[in-house]
Amino acid sequence: MKFLKLFALLSLLFSGLIAGFFYAWVCSTMWGLDTLPPDIAIQAMNAMNISVRNAVFFPTFFLTPVVLAATGIIAILLHARIAGIAFLTAATIYFAGAFVPTVLVNVPMNTALEIIDIPENIDAAREIWTSYSDRWQFWNQFRTVASACALLLAGWGLMKLPAAAN
Repeated sequence: MKFLKLFALLSLLFSGLIAGFFYAWVCSTMWGLDTLPPDIAIQAMNAMNISVRNAVFFPTFFLTPVVLAATGIIAILLHARIAGIAFLTAATIYFAGAFVPTVLVNVPMNTALEIIDIPENIDAAREIWTSYSDRWQFWNQFRTVASACALLLAGWGLMKLPAAAN
């Protein structure tokens, strides 16, 4: 049962880190970029998108659904069914609501933004940035809600572990 508790805590940690990552983009990063001249916002966003491809971000983004699912499976195997279902549901919600939209929407948008030639005309640059930012933020808010739901389910799953696991 201590093995299950370790996995449950890792699930909570990974879920909290990735939910916080997406949340920070919602409540500060994108709003800050939106206040900049559009050519600078595009350059800054491109720099951040390049910098996020690193060994610190990798485990929280890619391994969160794996850790959640593993915790769910271990919990079910150890007869902690309700906790197991909570962790498996968290894995599914994170995967479908954060991982998939990132791969199918946000990353392709980032790639497209990275290869454009930033126009010198400020109005043309503003049109590119506004179109990008509005759509990107919608999907980031979607990812944030999904990640927060996964975090809540991981917390609930942890609370539903049998006393012997605590």
